[in-house]
Amino acid sequence: MPAVSKGDGMRGLAVFISDIRNCKSKEAEIKRINKELANIRSKFKGDKALDGYSKKKYVCKLLFIFLLGHDIDFGHMEAVNLLSSNKYTEKQIGYLFISVLVNSNSELIRLINNAIKNDLSSRNPTFMCLALHCIANVGSREMAEAFASEIPRILVAGDTMDSVKQSAALCLLRLYKTSPDLVLMGEWTSRVVHLLNDQHMGVVTAAISLITCLSQKNPDEFKTCVSLAVSRLSRIVSSASTDLQDYTYYFVPAPWLSCKLLRLLQCYPPPEDGAVKGRLVECLETILNKAQEPPKSKKVQHSNAKNAILFEAISLIIHYDSEPNLLVRACNQLGQFLQHRETNLRYLALESMCTLASSEFSHEAVKTHIETVINALKTERDVSVRQRAADLLYAMCDRSNAKQIVAEMLSYLETADYSIREEMVLKVAILAEKYAVDYSWYVDTILNLIRIAGDYVSEEVWYRVIQIVINRDDVQGYAAKTVFEALQAPACHENMVKVGGYILGEFGNLIAGDPRSSPLVQFNLLHSKFHLCSVPTRALLLSAYIKFINLFPETKATIQEVLRCDSQIRNSDVELQQRAVEYLKLSSIASTDVLATVLEEMPPFPERESSILAKLKKKKGPGAVSVTDLEDSKREGGELNGGSDRGPDSGAMAASNASTPSPSADLLGIRSAAPLGAAPTSAGSLLVDVFSEAGPAAPSAAVNDDGFLSSAPPSEDPATLLSEADELLNKFVCKNNGVLFENQLLQIGIKSEYRQNLGRMYLFYGNKTSVQFASFTTTVSCPGELQSHILSVMFHQRRSFTEPL
Repeated sequence: MPAVSKGDGMRGLAVFISDIRNCKSKEAEIKRINKELANIRSKFKGDKALDGYSKKKYVCKLLFIFLLGHDIDFGHMEAVNLLSSNKYTEKQIGYLFISVLVNSNSELIRLINNAIKNDLSSRNPTFMCLALHCIANVGSREMAEAFASEIPRILVAGDTMDSVKQSAALCLLRLYKTSPDLVLMGEWTSRVVHLLNDQHMGVVTAAISLITCLSQKNPDEFKTCVSLAVSRLSRIVSSASTDLQDYTYYFVPAPWLSCKLLRLLQCYPPPEDGAVKGRLVECLETILNKAQEPPKSKKVQHSNAKNAILFEAISLIIHYDSEPNLLVRACNQLGQFLQHRETNLRYLALESMCTLASSEFSHEAVKTHIETVINALKTERDVSVRQRAADLLYAMCDRSNAKQIVAEMLSYLETADYSIREEMVLKVAILAEKYAVDYSWYVDTILNLIRIAGDYVSEEVWYRVIQIVINRDDVQGYAAKTVFEALQAPACHENMVKVGGYILGEFGNLIAGDPRSSPLVQFNLLHSKFHLCSVPTRALLLSAYIKFINLFPETKATIQEVLRCDSQIRNSDVELQQRAVEYLKLSSIASTDVLATVLEEMPPFPERESSILAKLKKKKGPGAVSVTDLEDSKREGGELNGGSDRGPDSGAMAASNASTPSPSADLLGIRSAAPLGAAPTSAGSLLVDVFSEAGPAAPSAAVNDDGFLSSAPPSEDPATLLSEADELLNKFVCKNNGVLFENQLLQIGIKSEYRQNLGRMYLFYGNKTSVQFASFTTTVSCPGELQSHILSVMFHQRRSFTEPL
């Protein structure tokens, strides 16, 4: 870099900065800045042409004012003019101003590009570096289009100076990251790769950053870099600190370059060439050996550089996963860091061991450190380290240590940080299920999990335990007994009530022989929790009550009394009210055989992958990979627990609510609506659906094979039509959606939604003929006081055959 002469000191800039620093208040600073801006503006607009020194000084002042947080809306053209100067200091200030203040979409980009082209072709290394730095800092698409083909030529040219090569490599990397479609290496690929053999270590360091980025996108084009990277790494690792004096950092030869080389090798599988692979293994062994040597300096910089290379080497060993000896050695080395006084080292060691635990070669070696990891989980002060310890316990768990690890994780849950409790709950649930030899232990574990961290137990967890209990006859009695005992606790979490209600409703008869858990005792125990629960849980308990009537006829009178009370049959929540009314009627009019058929025991669920695992995968960390969002995992969880997007409760009354479809065409798609016994939607989703401004989606017409709307068999008898209409109308006693009237020409359907004292109703008119209706009108008459209670009536033409109300 050229030396700066004394005349380039810019005394005026120094005075201005001193004045700003001496200001006593913000107002005084703004006043001084406004005065200076007015002076600079007048100088730029003046008739007298400014010399290069003055332009540089004023542009510097503008740059300083901008860095103080004030907007600058002039001076850009003067900065561009400085680019044409032959003086380094003036050109430097011009490029600096442009890099900081010029937007990538500025109208001046073309002028700037012309000045940059001139500097790149000048062969002056200082000017070329300034131009390359400006391109990298601005990084606009226009600059990429203008220079993407020129910079690779400068990078590989034999007469280019080393400093320019470094700048060119990093500039090309910047353009590739912003506009990868414009940076096409093509013929330059092999020559860029061979920069790894350059004599100048700075060029190699800059080039390897570029090659690593290019290799991640196009690994096949740059696969020749593997052998060159191994060769360069071997020379660095085997060299003494005195061999690379200019690039030795606290007795560690070229630590940054070594890390970059190891990271580049992680983009590729193990080398196929035996000689190259042997040389690489030798390098990795040397790095592991050096980690065991006593430190050559007590300063932290030495240990940081040394450990950075070590962890990158271990990452490469884990990536290859093909050298058992190296994997075990890496595990033992990381084990030494688990009790290191440096928190960062303990964190990195735990994180790397999580990955090592998944390898068949090093899994047993990782398990030897289980006591140390458990101790870290209990005693670490840093929550991030404790989380990594929990991840490692999860990763190292197998059948031999599952009970110990699950017990320790449950113990830790009682005092765990709130930020990691949900993930811990999922991991405990997965481990308990995956390694459960005795399913009674699994039931105990999940119920204990709900007791300890009930607020963090998602639906997927208690759905899963119910699925497993239903599918395994040998654990049903134990589950009923255990959940009955758990419900006797004074403070019982709502998730425990859900599990208890479902299991006792299905298998309460298995423990009814004991006087301490007689049918009436079971019912009273569940009902004592009823008033403390949310609406969905109360709905589930009502389903359990009707199941009790089937299992224990002696409880029929007591349960009917509960269902008959005003708080149930006149409940403000439509779901609870409907269940109470339907269950009461069902228990009153159905015979014992019908009741046993409708309320028979749930069939086994289909065996599928656990939905809990799908939910855990969305968590980011060493033990998980990112997948779709929570809704997808919830959907999968619903399928796992019954083949549809429902919880266990929805199956309790599915049989009783099934309806036989009419043989006529369903033009409105109403008959396929879900039965009302299905699990209720949340209040939020109900509000969105019912009270949104947009009406429901226009229904589709049923089309037969000839492409015409299908029609019902004609019925000419008015009495028959009236009888069918009455039958359709009676269905609305227990349904919100359905067909109101139907003949061979027209189908009238109704869709309605209600929330407390508000509701919305849609009437649909379906044309069942193959021709369009002409002059079709609808009229709404509201007799008596009904008119004053209706908020609005709207008509919308959705399709040629429908008319929603």
